[in-house]
Amino acid sequence: MLDFIIIPFSNALVFIYNLLGQNFGLAIIVFTILVRLATYPITASQTKSMKAQQDLQKDKRWQAIQKKYKNDREKLAQEQMKLYQELGINPLGSCLPTLIQFPIIIGLYWAVTRALASTPIELLNFARDIGLPNVAELIPLNSQFLWMDLAQPERLYLGFIPFGIPVLAILVAISSYFQTKMMSPASPDGQGAQMGQMMNIYMPLLMAYISYIYAAGLALYFLTGNLFSMAQYALMQRSANSAKAAKA
Repeated sequence: MLDFIIIPFSNALVFIYNLLGQNFGLAIIVFTILVRLATYPITASQTKSMKAQQDLQKDKRWQAIQKKYKNDREKLAQEQMKLYQELGINPLGSCLPTLIQFPIIIGLYWAVTRALASTPIELLNFARDIGLPNVAELIPLNSQFLWMDLAQPERLYLGFIPFGIPVLAILVAISSYFQTKMMSPASPDGQGAQMGQMMNIYMPLLMAYISYIYAAGLALYFLTGNLFSMAQYALMQRSANSAKAAKA
């Protein structure tokens, strides 16, 4: 059903894999960064929308509306939408990149799964989707990267510990927490603040769980995306602050 995403992703991954000396881990990292750069306009729009919502919390008009309609949620929502329209704020602007990410995540998962196939039939089906002239020389792909097998859930085994440590899942949880916290608009409203805190907890746990049970290649994609997004957001904030200081 998602072949229109999976097949181009598979070809891109194999092309980068071949370009980087047949290192699939580096291929996933480079591919992730390229995807983030390609979706930069959407990310920039999301950041602008979140910044506008943060500034709204300090707006005296919004504070007056909250105080006036604190016991009437329906009227409060109506007045909030009016103020959004007046200030040109898109309430869904911060959600759009997240929605776009879902088909990318699913497409990448299946691309990684197909790329690291092991049975003859799976390898044959994967090879049919790849348009590179030397595909027969590249398949099967090398799934080893550092200590992990990218086709399997990642665990680091140490001699003095009787179980494997899910290093990637832990790093994904930590980076997801800081990314969510960094990019979540602050809200003094009790309910809004509570929802924000729940997102800061549940989203990293969900990402960590997915990283724990699925292929390490997907977890590597999550981690790279989180780190790149945080760096990108920090640079955008610094640029915005510099522009504001220049105007002042």
